[in-house]
Amino acid sequence: MSNFNLTHVLTQTVNELSETSSLKGLCHNHRDGYPLPSGRALEEIIDLSRAIIFPGYYGKSTVNTKTIKYHIGVNVERLQKMLFEQILAGLCFVDMCEEPDYDKFVIRREQAETLSIKLIARLPIIRKLLATDVEAAYNGDPAADSFAEIISCYPVIKALSNYRIAHELYEMQVPLIPRMMTEMAHSETGIDIHPGAKIGEYFTIDHGTGVVIGATCVIGKHVKLYQGVTLGAKSFPLDKDGNPIKGIPRHPILEDNVVVYSNATILGRITIGKSCVIGANTWVMEDMRPKTKKYKKIKRDTLDIQYNNGTGI
Repeated sequence: MSNFNLTHVLTQTVNELSETSSLKGLCHNHRDGYPLPSGRALEEIIDLSRAIIFPGYYGKSTVNTKTIKYHIGVNVERLQKMLFEQILAGLCFVDMCEEPDYDKFVIRREQAETLSIKLIARLPIIRKLLATDVEAAYNGDPAADSFAEIISCYPVIKALSNYRIAHELYEMQVPLIPRMMTEMAHSETGIDIHPGAKIGEYFTIDHGTGVVIGATCVIGKHVKLYQGVTLGAKSFPLDKDGNPIKGIPRHPILEDNVVVYSNATILGRITIGKSCVIGANTWVMEDMRPKTKKYKKIKRDTLDIQYNNGTGI
């Protein structure tokens, strides 16, 4: 291809990609001087948070009783500054005005400062919640030898550490940042928890890969899920213009002591009562009364084939 033809193709492509009509909803107009959310900075925030919540397991391995206060102090101070920057970036990101607004930016800075300090103050509570999750994972898995193994190795703790922090920010109505945090955990562990979900104490997910927990889920205490479980929504209602209606409760409620086995799918705003058990590969779209069980029925001839092939019980 001649230089003339190459230049023509490149120029035409750039012109088409720059057309306003092709950019609708796909381009963010950044305002000079406004910070941008950073995936790399959020990764560092998560690393710092894990090091503060689980000292000696994440971050510097030289932490001991003599140095722990120093290490946590340094990390907390650094974490607050980074949280301030990223919360500010999230608040500014949703301001759609094209021209900088200095007065509004000052207000956003004050909001970000307040919210970052508020999250720092919540870290002891987040640790207490995660401690119950560690205990639940340990008690729920006979293969686990120690809490150290749970904290160091189990994907559920990594996913929940992101979620518990992100949920606090979500409740503070911080835009974008909470979802970025839980999507980082999704990429790291295969566990997809929306930061808007409400999850009680002593929660665990065995293995974890492929679990999906929707935005309006409500999960009680001592609930256990296995891999591949979906807590999702059925088809949602549309408004008069045919657009999905946002913000309505559309995901399941799981009350205390519920167990859901692998690849089960629970859809819609239904209630799974206390101490219910849902078997593997089961679809549930209706309420379940407390202490009931639901399993997928296996045909007798299927069982006979399993016995004969030596693949069954």
